[in-house]
Amino acid sequence: MTRAARIERVTNETKVLIEIDLDGTGKGDLNTGVGFYDHMLNQLAKHGGFDLLVRTEGDLEIDSHHTMEDTAIALGEAFAQALGDKRGIRRYGSATIPMDEVLVRAAVDLSGRPYVVHDEPLLTPYIGPVYATSMTRHIFEAFGHAARATLHVDVLRACRPGGHPDAHHVVEAQFKAFSRALREAVEIDPRNAGALPSTKGVL
Repeated sequence: MTRAARIERVTNETKVLIEIDLDGTGKGDLNTGVGFYDHMLNQLAKHGGFDLLVRTEGDLEIDSHHTMEDTAIALGEAFAQALGDKRGIRRYGSATIPMDEVLVRAAVDLSGRPYVVHDEPLLTPYIGPVYATSMTRHIFEAFGHAARATLHVDVLRACRPGGHPDAHHVVEAQFKAFSRALREAVEIDPRNAGALPSTKGVL
């Protein structure tokens, strides 16, 4: 069974190409024009165990919002397409990830019901020149709705003693936890015998 997809999404603001293989080796080939976002998508590939190609051309002369949002939408669509009918998957996944002073918990349910809960401390406005930290929640929301997944991401700890949250660490730990939770959720469960993991018979 091949669990791969290719999505092209074109609007007046962006042009996005996504290719994903859920059973890959963690290879990322990423270019959105937003360096830190590429770094985060590389976490998704590496820690999710997905092969992921992303090419986005966006209106960065305005800001990075459309570029990151539309990439996340297309990524969610590709993820849903690659999952197919979801037979045999574990469906649920969770991960608690430390990154130095930061501790993040992520949980996902590939339920077919989009719902996103996101909790993080107030961060500095930008990481690098164009990644607005307010976009992290929006990225998860865009992905969750397009992938039709329930997603909870909570920053449990973030501050060094007497200091302020390191925005880079806070956001990166979220993407790593998210990636590990997704990796578990999409795994084929050998005890499931190809059945849908739902008493409703549909996901």
